[in-house]
Amino acid sequence: MKPRRYQLNKDAHAIIENGHPWIFREQLSSAAQVFRDGDWLRLVDAKNQVVGYGIYEAEGAIAIRVLRKGPVAPTAAWLGAMLSAALVKRDPLTGRTTGVRLVHGESDGIPAVVIDKFGDTLVAQCYAKGAQGLTRLAARMLAIELDIPNVILRPAHRRAGRRTAEGAPAETGRVLRGHPPDVAHFTEQGLAYAVDLAGGQKSGAFLDLRGLRRAIAGLPLTDARVLNTFAFSGMLGRAAELAGARAITQVDSSASALAFAAAHHVTDAAKHTFVTADVFQWLPALAEDALFELVIVDPPSMTSNKAQVPAVLAGYRKLYRAAAPHVAPGGLLVAACCTSRVEPGEFHKVVSETLGGGFVREGVLAPEPDHPVGFLQADYLKIGLWRRRPVA
Repeated sequence: MKPRRYQLNKDAHAIIENGHPWIFREQLSSAAQVFRDGDWLRLVDAKNQVVGYGIYEAEGAIAIRVLRKGPVAPTAAWLGAMLSAALVKRDPLTGRTTGVRLVHGESDGIPAVVIDKFGDTLVAQCYAKGAQGLTRLAARMLAIELDIPNVILRPAHRRAGRRTAEGAPAETGRVLRGHPPDVAHFTEQGLAYAVDLAGGQKSGAFLDLRGLRRAIAGLPLTDARVLNTFAFSGMLGRAAELAGARAITQVDSSASALAFAAAHHVTDAAKHTFVTADVFQWLPALAEDALFELVIVDPPSMTSNKAQVPAVLAGYRKLYRAAAPHVAPGGLLVAACCTSRVEPGEFHKVVSETLGGGFVREGVLAPEPDHPVGFLQADYLKIGLWRRRPVA
């Protein structure tokens, strides 16, 4: 499509110059009101010089996603170069896993485009109306380059934390190539995982939690009791079973997600208990004497609105306050946050203050190579490991 001209004000121009990929709505001038959702824009300065290209979004905090900085328009050759650079970043994962995020949106310089690889299947998602063609082209180029037979384009939910209602029709997506299966498979450090492409959230699996799965699989959990809240499809529970846990309680609001976990991520069914419940209500009501050597609390993203951050932080305080008494002395609490509007330092401070002196932070997990952090808001996933002090 032919880009439409838009003259940036000083604030928006400064964002382009500083290399940030988003122009927020409050930084737009009234001239932007004529644009439609998905319009490609030719961004110019006060001297009418082209300083970049972007995609307009009619709703939400992000008004323009910057496609490319500078006077040269995005082309297929440009996209190919960006994809090649993204693949190089994933080199450290070669041989370790067949589940890889090949494109991580703006952090790989390809705004609104996410493409995950699960074995012989690519799952592409688009987070802006105007990037749909770009997403399809990127997926096809990667499929050809990597000789991937199956490609599916799945709908992406714009609003952070939004989940498909239980019982709602599954959004299976559009087949772009081959015959994608309803259930895809990949391996990670030799452990097999399954991905629900027919009804799962997002691309069907959370590849960004690879580091946490690896950490849990390496823990000394022989005969340990594990509580996995917001369990989704039970991948973290599978890692805990591999580490020797004897009893794993997995809680999620989605009965279908837990059914998938039971069908695909359990070796010894006797070790697993599945509970369909709202964790925010279930955890505070848990019996006082219920103790676990490992407690995992990894809620979905709670907001994309900066003004709601104080309320979200209150929600995290409630969760970790409720979880703390159920960590056995000497046990471990995994405190995670994927709300991008909450900055890492802010989150870890909230957890520290909530847990108090009875816990010591043992470490923080860094992002995986296929989830690069290209700008502040891309540092969305925060994972801290907290050890409860043993009884003196």
